[in-house]
This record gives sequence, structure tokens and C-alpha cells, in this order.
Amino acid sequence: MSLLENISLALASLRAGKMRALLTMLGIIIGVSSVIAIVTLGDSLTGSLTSSMSSLGVNNIMVSIQEWGSGSTGPGSGGPGGGTATDIQESDQITMEMIEGLTEAYPDEIAAISLTQNAGTGLIQDGRLYANISLAGVNNGYRDANNVELIDGRFVSDMDVKSSRNVAVISDKAQAAIFGSNADPLEQEIKVYTADQILTYTVVGVYKYESAGFFGTAASEDVRTNIYIPVTTAQRLVGRGETYQSLTITTVPGADANVMVQKIESYFERYYQNNSRFTVSAMSMESMLGTMTTMLSTVQLAIGAIAAISLLVGGIGVMNIMLVSVTERTREIGTRKALGARNSAIRLQFVVESMIICLIGGIIGVLLGLGLGAGGSILLGFPAEASVTIILIAVAFSMLIGVFFGYYPANKAAKLDPIEALRYE
Repeated sequence: MSLLENISLALASLRAGKMRALLTMLGIIIGVSSVIAIVTLGDSLTGSLTSSMSSLGVNNIMVSIQEWGSGSTGPGSGGPGGGTATDIQESDQITMEMIEGLTEAYPDEIAAISLTQNAGTGLIQDGRLYANISLAGVNNGYRDANNVELIDGRFVSDMDVKSSRNVAVISDKAQAAIFGSNADPLEQEIKVYTADQILTYTVVGVYKYESAGFFGTAASEDVRTNIYIPVTTAQRLVGRGETYQSLTITTVPGADANVMVQKIESYFERYYQNNSRFTVSAMSMESMLGTMTTMLSTVQLAIGAIAAISLLVGGIGVMNIMLVSVTERTREIGTRKALGARNSAIRLQFVVESMIICLIGGIIGVLLGLGLGAGGSILLGFPAEASVTIILIAVAFSMLIGVFFGYYPANKAAKLDPIEALRYE
């Protein structure tokens, strides 16, 4: 009997017992669909995370003041602990002198330095028109470090920072809410209402708003966006000096971020070597991205392995039903062997039938898993990313299960004595 005849016979057997075949496939369907759905969701999350973090700049290095761990006694005794810097005095913070010295020390490696200062929240209001905003003090380097896309006008300049000017760069959403989408807001004054004061700024630029969240943006247009003002203007608002707890350094393309991290930490070490509580820590975005991707992949693999256990359970179900099938078709096996069928032909017949059951179950599982994975990705706001490799592996693995768990019943059928099989009732 040829392979095609075995496949045809297996399909005929499945059609004869549709419900039993479906229940037999159920374990395979659940196992394959679970693995595909988990991998699809994991790939979508990883892709979204990678895209979001890459948009912040893979050449970025985050520099911040960290409190030494309880096991450390100073800068020379180990790395920063896991705690966050608390009660940082102005004398502990990074000064402009340090920042300027760093730029002078590594002019060929540093493309820009981003400085920020949160100045609270409020709203722009003009009569009944309003837009919710957050006041963010920035310098010119912020634009490069965060890939801010300007639509009109200019960004905060170094001269704005030096002079602490009352200028602002607003989002296109704020522009539409206050001035209208087609109106020109440049050189127009806006009034920002905070909890305790009214501030007036001159609009010098408009940027394109993009959600920074991994779970998408709410459908509502009433979203809070940033107004970028000079960092020194923001520091004056909150009553702070020109010092910083953190900053972001953008390296030139091609620079080794890991080497630069070591150089930055070595540079600041001389300023903090006598500081018993705080030090400066640096971490590259590339390193953070790699760490997070590895963690997500590990979690995804662990959950996928747990889901794959149901494939083994499904395989046991296949073996059980094939044993029942061998018992039910004992006389048929005896007749075939009496007519000259070899043991290998009998064995192949039942192995093929087991593989067909698992293959059909695997295909249904793939389709169901793709649907569940895509649905979950859409609900979470991720672009669905299905792995063709994982799909092929899942289908191949389901067929392998068919061979593995179908071989014992097939071998049992092949070893039946033809005379005893013909006498079986």
C-alpha cells in the first residue's frame, strides 16, 4: 500500500468518527494554539518595546546620581546599590561646570547632552478653549536625544537657555485645541494656568506629538502633552539652581556606548570620590534594550514551555485512541496480513493515521493561536508579529508527537498474529 493510499485510508477513518477525532485532536489544538498565541504576543511586545526604546535613541546614555548600596562605603568599594537617590542636596548634584568639562573632555564622542527639569502641570486656556499640558524645561540637546519632530518654527535654543527666555514649543494637539489646525501659532502668546500662577510664553515652534506608552494612546483628544520651555526658565519657576540629578548623553554614530559609559563614570568619579553617599552611574540605552529583550525572551520561553506540556498530554490522548483503533480493527489487520501485508505496511498505516490526526490538530491550533495572538496584540495596542519559524516548528513538533505516540499502537498492530486476529470477536 502506497503512502497516498495510507493517507486516504487515515482520512476515511477520521471522517467515520468525526467527534472522536476532534476530541483526540483537542490536546494538540490547545497545545499548539497556546504556544503560537504566547509567542505572537511575546514577539509583538518585544517589537513594540524595541521600537519605542529605539525611538528614544539607541545612542543615548542615561547618567544619574545614585545612592551607594548599604554594602558600599564609597566610590572605590564597588558599584551603586539598587536604591534610589533620596535627600539629594544641591551640593550633591551635577553642575554645569561638570557638564561643560565632560563635553570638552570627549568632543569626538559626545553629539549632544540633554538636560531636563519638570515644572509641573497645568493648562493653556483662551476663553473656552483649553489644552492640558505638562511644563518641561529642556535644552537644545533634548531634541536630538528624544527625536522630537518639529512641524513648524524652531526648538529651544542655547541662547534661550542662557537668557532664561519665556518661549515655548507646543505640540500639534495643543495647537489644534487653542489656535486651530490651520492657524499659525508662531510668535503668538499663550497663557499657562498652573495651580498657583499664570504664566505667559511666546510660541516659537510646534512639534509632532507621539505617544511614548507601550499600550497605545486613548482615543480621547483631551490628552496631556508637553510644553517645552528653556530648562533655566523651568528651574527658576520651581526655585532650583542650575544643577541636575540626571542627564542624557547622545553619542556620535559609531561610538562604542559601553566604552563611553566607562569613560563617563571615570570622569565623574573624581568629583564624587569624597562623597560618602552618592555617586554618578551611567547606563546605555543599547544595554538597557538588550537586558529587557533578554528578560522578555526568557519569560516568553518559560511560558511557552509550560504551554507545550499540553502537547504531551495531547500526544497521550492520541496514543490512547490509536490503541482503541487497533483493538476495533483487529479483524481488518488479520485479513490484511492473511493477504500478504507485511508488518512494516501495517505499522506505516497506523503511524500515518496518527500523524494525520496530529497534523490536522496542529494546523487548527496554528490558526486558532494566530487569531488569539493577533486579538491579544490588538487589545494591548501592539502590532501583531507572528513568527513563521515558530509556526513551522509547532506543526513539525505536532507531527513528531504523532510519530512518537503513534508508534507503540502501530507496532502492536504490526505484531498481531493473523490467525488470532481473524478469530478476534
